[in-house]
Amino acid sequence: MVTETSRSGTRDTDIGVSAKDSVGRLLNEVANRLLDDIDRQARIDGITAAQWRVLMRIANGLDTTAADLCRSFRYDSGSMTRMLDRLEARGLIHRERRTDDRRVVQVSLTEEGQAIYPRVKRIGVDVLGHYLQGFTPEEVGVLVDLLKRLAAVPPLSP
Repeated sequence: MVTETSRSGTRDTDIGVSAKDSVGRLLNEVANRLLDDIDRQARIDGITAAQWRVLMRIANGLDTTAADLCRSFRYDSGSMTRMLDRLEARGLIHRERRTDDRRVVQVSLTEEGQAIYPRVKRIGVDVLGHYLQGFTPEEVGVLVDLLKRLAAVPPLSP
């Protein structure tokens, strides 16, 4: 096994991590599998997993502008514009430039977007429920707490 030392001075062997048990690899694998399953389920409603994610962020008020969405998904503005074009063409979202700053594009669900939201939200609930079915409520709570701790770690400085 190749042992590398991180910037913090911790070696993978110090924390008992092999390549197959790498936290990063496992998080990535689980995220990809969740998105693959969401993609298969969302296609029934004619949307992709990527579009599902955008709709969820807008519906939950997590992102209200195109720039917010770009930051959340690490998309460039051109890619996000194409994604929003497709959702707008389907009648699911509405875009409007702010009057106080025309550079800012506000994004919201249309009536049709709001109408399908409960069904589309259910996709995520069902897929995640499938993955968590073997966990006790206490284990889910521990998992959530651990993921929150990871998410709260500040970015590594260069």
